[in-house]
Amino acid sequence: MNNNTVSNPAGYRLRHALLPLLAALVLAGCATPPAIDPAALPVVPAAFKERDGSWTPVAAAETQARGTWWLVFRDPALDELVERAGRTNNSIQVAAARLAQARALLRSADADRMPQLGGALGASRGTVAGSGLVPAPVATTITAGLNLSYEVDLVGRLRGASNAVALDAQSREALLQSTRLVVQADVAQTYLALRALDEERALVRDTAKAYRDTLDLTERRHRAGDVAELDVARVRTQVAATDSDALALDRRRAELEHALAVLVGEASSNFSLPPAAWSTALPLIPAGVPSTVLARRPDVSAAQRTMQAANVRVGVAQAAWFPSLSLTAAGGYASPELGDLFKWSARAWGIGALSALPIFDGGRRAAGVQNAQGELDASLASYREQVLVAFRDVEDQLSALRLLAQQSEAQSRAVESATRATTLSNSRYRNGLVSQLDLLDAQRSELQNRRQALQVRSAQYQATVGLVRALGGGWGAA
Repeated sequence: MNNNTVSNPAGYRLRHALLPLLAALVLAGCATPPAIDPAALPVVPAAFKERDGSWTPVAAAETQARGTWWLVFRDPALDELVERAGRTNNSIQVAAARLAQARALLRSADADRMPQLGGALGASRGTVAGSGLVPAPVATTITAGLNLSYEVDLVGRLRGASNAVALDAQSREALLQSTRLVVQADVAQTYLALRALDEERALVRDTAKAYRDTLDLTERRHRAGDVAELDVARVRTQVAATDSDALALDRRRAELEHALAVLVGEASSNFSLPPAAWSTALPLIPAGVPSTVLARRPDVSAAQRTMQAANVRVGVAQAAWFPSLSLTAAGGYASPELGDLFKWSARAWGIGALSALPIFDGGRRAAGVQNAQGELDASLASYREQVLVAFRDVEDQLSALRLLAQQSEAQSRAVESATRATTLSNSRYRNGLVSQLDLLDAQRSELQNRRQALQVRSAQYQATVGLVRALGGGWGAA
């Protein structure tokens, strides 16, 4: 012991008292979240296979507006349905409630980092220890005052917990945007499928009417003895089969109408959408749109925020190994008599500090670190999967649009040829140059090709909306 220590024992004791605190501050660096291995992150392709749009790294955009992308279809009925769904869809309301819950948890986590002040009023009665009297006297003590406590965040445990909850809230915000986008896309796809069915139903009913005209003609010729009864039976079969197809389309339309009712948050019994002409525009997709797909897809942003939160929680779990320091203070009054409680002579106060260091816990803290690490590994895998799904979705819709455009051209040629064949067959049948079976074959071929053309057109609309969803919103909001 040197002279300075002997001459200043108070300073010596102060330095030794601060050693645990300094050691904790030094160890705090060990409690920081581990760095995420870049090799564990998904590999981003240089370009999309279907187009020349290259990948452009940009900041995450989970809070970015998705845009009123449905307006490009120029259909007032669709616009009204999407807006109604945005106000009353139950899935959106659930996602909004989850976001409000996450923000409340963030405020709760931030509150743990602030001083805590509370009031206390109590009364106790018992023996007075240390009085030296036998038996010990019994006394009553009445207290009233304020208690102040504050946990010093030595190793950043509270800060890390707050950061993790903040990332959770950002993830919930992204999921809300994702839910809105999914609902909007579902409304658009269901509505467009319904309008395609309206067009197909009209086509089938027009064809059924043409078959009935053919049946009338065939029955007159049968009565005149020009054709056999077999020809009449064939036409009747075709009329009945076409009527059956029309009823099947009616059933499918009713199901789509009921699905729309659920999407806009209404009971199916109170919702109806009358048939109308299919006048919806088919927008063109501009080149280069997919370049920021990962930044604009809210589900990818949500998965990224969840991964980051799991990484922060690994550091929080590691911080449980290090000392904690809590400061406390209390002030108020204490008196054996209620009438003397608030006298100046009854005042009482106290301050304190408590430092706790874990020594043995049966492996609980180690298990906590392992659990947090497992959660991080799982969220990393989920994030990689979400990125791969995002690129697959874009590639699927781009290839679908390209191939459907080619199929539409080919199908248009098929419809043109089938229509010409029906016209010629009808003329030749009326003049007795071909059999009734030849006419039916031509009519069936025309109906089949026209329905196929409508289905290809419907698929183009579905793929366009699917691409909007895959891109994370409309290209006008980029």
